[in-house]
Amino acid sequence: MMNNNEPRSKVGLLDYEVNSITKVLFAAVVILAFAMICLKGFNGPYFRYWFRFVLLFSYIIPISLRVNLEMGRVVYSYMIQRDMEIPGTLVRTTTIPEDLGRIAYLLTDKTGTLTRNEMVFKKIHLGKISYSPEYFDELSALLRAAYTPQPPQSNNYQTHKRDSSTASTASFTARQYQPRHMRVDSYEVDRDSVYRVQQAVLVIALCHNVTPSYENGSNPYSDSVDLSKPPIESDSVSIPLMPRGITYQASSPDEVALVQWTEKLGLALVYRDLTTMKLRNPNGNLMGFEILQIFPFSSETKRMGIIVRDQTNDEIMFLLKGADSVMSSIIVYSDWLQEQCDNMARQGLRTLVVAKKTLTDEQYSEFETRYNQAKCSMSDRNAKISAVLANLEKDMELLCLTGVEDRLQEGVATTLKGLQDAGIKLWMLTGDKLETAISIAKSSQLVKKMQEFYVFRPVKNRTEAHLELNNFHRKSDCPLVIRGEDLELCMKFYSTEFMELACQCPAVVCCRCSPTQKAEVVKLIQNRTGKRTCAVGDGGNDVSMIQTADVGVGIVGKEGQQASLAADFSILQFSHIYRLILLHGRYSYKRSATLSQFIIHRGLIISTLQAIFSSVFYFASVALYQGFLMIGYATVYTMFPVFSIVLDKDVSPRLVMRYPELYKLMKGRSLSYKTFFIWVLISIYQGGVIMYGAMLLFNDEFIHVVAITFTAVILTELLMLALTVRTWHWLMIVAELISLSTYLLTLIVAPQYFDEKFIQTRAFLWKVTLLTVVSCLPLYILKFVHRKIAPPSHSKLT
Repeated sequence: MMNNNEPRSKVGLLDYEVNSITKVLFAAVVILAFAMICLKGFNGPYFRYWFRFVLLFSYIIPISLRVNLEMGRVVYSYMIQRDMEIPGTLVRTTTIPEDLGRIAYLLTDKTGTLTRNEMVFKKIHLGKISYSPEYFDELSALLRAAYTPQPPQSNNYQTHKRDSSTASTASFTARQYQPRHMRVDSYEVDRDSVYRVQQAVLVIALCHNVTPSYENGSNPYSDSVDLSKPPIESDSVSIPLMPRGITYQASSPDEVALVQWTEKLGLALVYRDLTTMKLRNPNGNLMGFEILQIFPFSSETKRMGIIVRDQTNDEIMFLLKGADSVMSSIIVYSDWLQEQCDNMARQGLRTLVVAKKTLTDEQYSEFETRYNQAKCSMSDRNAKISAVLANLEKDMELLCLTGVEDRLQEGVATTLKGLQDAGIKLWMLTGDKLETAISIAKSSQLVKKMQEFYVFRPVKNRTEAHLELNNFHRKSDCPLVIRGEDLELCMKFYSTEFMELACQCPAVVCCRCSPTQKAEVVKLIQNRTGKRTCAVGDGGNDVSMIQTADVGVGIVGKEGQQASLAADFSILQFSHIYRLILLHGRYSYKRSATLSQFIIHRGLIISTLQAIFSSVFYFASVALYQGFLMIGYATVYTMFPVFSIVLDKDVSPRLVMRYPELYKLMKGRSLSYKTFFIWVLISIYQGGVIMYGAMLLFNDEFIHVVAITFTAVILTELLMLALTVRTWHWLMIVAELISLSTYLLTLIVAPQYFDEKFIQTRAFLWKVTLLTVVSCLPLYILKFVHRKIAPPSHSKLT
């Protein structure tokens, strides 16, 4: 919930552009009505006449445009969800599909977004030696030896040994009385090495929030025996080694991967509730632990801790695991930790530092008292709790360093390359280490393998940040890698300068980045560039970034559906975003832009006819066409063909997917003041040709002007649609036929609006045909010449 922002209503950039054009059209109506009054003269009730002119020219304002756009977006959403190439895609916000076609910056999380979020345990380092998968059998043998009774020793200290069935963290408290080596299978191993393996695996098996579950719903280990007492017989708590149908449930795949690894070694988690945990050791015996406190993982603390009590010997242990950046100050100094962390990170592994601290009863009681007081505090509760934990998190014993691998999703590399070819700048925001982030950036081809990075050096104050920004300015053409703490300093003191340089980089990688920083980066890009941003994530820590971005895309991940539910578009894997943006984004934007221009043209041409008619008749505020014809003109006569533009495809899907460069080669904006005024000129030309042609050439038949001009306007609209459409769909043809048939039917069933005898003559037919040809033919010629002189980019590919 802390990473979640108040949801906002997102408005697409196209809506803002349509609003600005609508304001211009509204001003045109007011000015045109005022010009008519000026030409008519301020005689009589001129204000009433002005208002009547405003009503007559009100068709200039495209009132139906908003309705058509919303209906079109519903169609786009339906097409996206029915696309079999990207199954499982959901559209949760239908107001911004056009923005998919105008993305300039794409910000993505790493874990679960670019990667599978399927963790595989790959490496463990115990200080003196590291183990990779091919040596895990050796680890298992060492662990088995730790829990196996050793032959009685010939010294007087054998009474210090306990049965292996109750072996736990204190199993080796008397190891100083035992031989330095012990036999494991057919060879001898240093006893301290066995102890470190046993302690490390035990802590990994205990420090987590994983819960085991079983297929039949009943846990065979829930009816526990009293583990606080040693068993009378060695097999008194013996259980089946491999229960069927066991699965592990946790909030993070990392946790599950660690517990599954300990199970493979022989130390399995078999039962957990709110207060207890039970482990099964390699000999099949149960070990019980009481859960005293749990400190969950958070993006701020970057660590997770737990306090447990061994039910066998009442030993209290504080176990902690977390990122090396925070654990290095908590553990006793280690000369190998940082080097091994960097080595694992360069291999693309996610690292965790595991530590332990043994507490006495007095120490725990004191801590519990102070901790409960801090939790009950009415002011500065979080600060007080952190202070109490800080006193506990000191001088902890470093046990091991773990590394898990999260492989890339299928198609990530080609998707990122295609998006870069489309002119979209990529930012990867992750909480992982710098070396891990660089490794993933290279393997995913976010940056080319041989390409030089600029790694932003660590800065601690404003002066150092300023010097480093100056150094970065000299290499701003390189991909940038920056840490979260350095990013915070730059955004605090030099946000404008930093964003100006970062936005010039071909790619940016932000590591150790918190959820709040992710949202702040999105805001800075929006404010600095004014361009459309798209954020992609899969977890709860990505929700704030997704909600802040202009377009939020959530991936249904293994960490839940928080991102998917908070996003505008939900997909199943990252590679689907390629088709979502390049294909559906392009089509949605192009179609809505053309639909907007056509609806504006439809209102302008009919208003041009009205303006000429009023001018000829001494600026009389009289309607040229009756109300029924005007209603039919905006609805049944032209609505279906105009709306069918939402099925148009300016480029074939095959070319769009094969050549991502077409995304950035869309020349200019499809809806701009330039294209708007071009359509204004077209409307004025066609309206003038139709009205003046009907009145000047056929002045002896002026009573037939209404029938001629209205029919010519209807045919002109239908022909202009044919001129505009790039790819015909059978529904477009059906829409044209329906509109034409409806109008012809009106001529038959409603003759009171026209001269019934005149519309049945050849004169009506050829006059309407002549006016329609004169209004449309020059535009067809101009379009043909333009395509020959300056053909579109995609035409060269066909």
